[in-house]
Amino acid sequence: MRVKVISVLEDNYMYLVIDEKTKDAIAVDASVSKRLLEIIKKEGVTLKAILTTHHHLDHCRGNEELARHYPDLQVFGADKRIGALTNKVTHNEELKFGDINVRCLFTPCHTATHMCYFIWEDNCPDAPAVFSGDTLFIGGCGRFFEGTADQMYKNLMQILATLPKETKVFCGHECTVTNLKFALKVEPDNEAVKEKLTWAKARDDEDLPTVPSTLEDEFDYNPFMRITEESVQKFTGQTDPVEVMAALRTMKDNFKKPKETLPAPVRLALEWGLFRP
Repeated sequence: MRVKVISVLEDNYMYLVIDEKTKDAIAVDASVSKRLLEIIKKEGVTLKAILTTHHHLDHCRGNEELARHYPDLQVFGADKRIGALTNKVTHNEELKFGDINVRCLFTPCHTATHMCYFIWEDNCPDAPAVFSGDTLFIGGCGRFFEGTADQMYKNLMQILATLPKETKVFCGHECTVTNLKFALKVEPDNEAVKEKLTWAKARDDEDLPTVPSTLEDEFDYNPFMRITEESVQKFTGQTDPVEVMAALRTMKDNFKKPKETLPAPVRLALEWGLFRP
């Protein structure tokens, strides 16, 4: 199993999970069909399915065009608002594509029907992967648009945290530098945060992705997965884990954002896939 990381739009990620034996592939969050078709052709693979984490257009806009291109394409997700949806999945449902296995993990909060996908390959020593959409980011988590702090606590600490610690994390957006700047504000003495931020800045300067991380790493520097740590609780002024989660999210929402760097026409062109960054 090989994961192809595809940068699209302003900061989104699509992924192509490739079975090296069969040359079949699964796409995750197919937002820009034109770009994905280019990668599919270059890799010489056949697209068999799409796994969609949630219904936001920057994660599923390409589904319908891809379904027209591949009439037998299966599109999996948990929300009827997902374009070209063929298979509605539920929590802990397992799918199989050759030697590639997928476990669907229901993680409502960013949206009410958000799904993460845990993927592993039979008889393969490589680490498994979780495609976390807008639930878990490197160094952060998604906004609570349609859910609560209690839900995000359960998502991160009772669902994702139970996966093998070596699991690779492939998230939906490139926002690592901003997340880690906030993490450093939360824990200014955390050496893991400092080291990861320095690394992420260097990657960002070279226009390189910071994905994947691992779940084990996230416990070292992601404040939203460190809510039981005394230093994080002291920063929020809370001790109950759910209240810590809620306080962190409010503080992160109000954290100073970097200035917009792309002119409006360029952002629009990227959004519609007219050209790629």
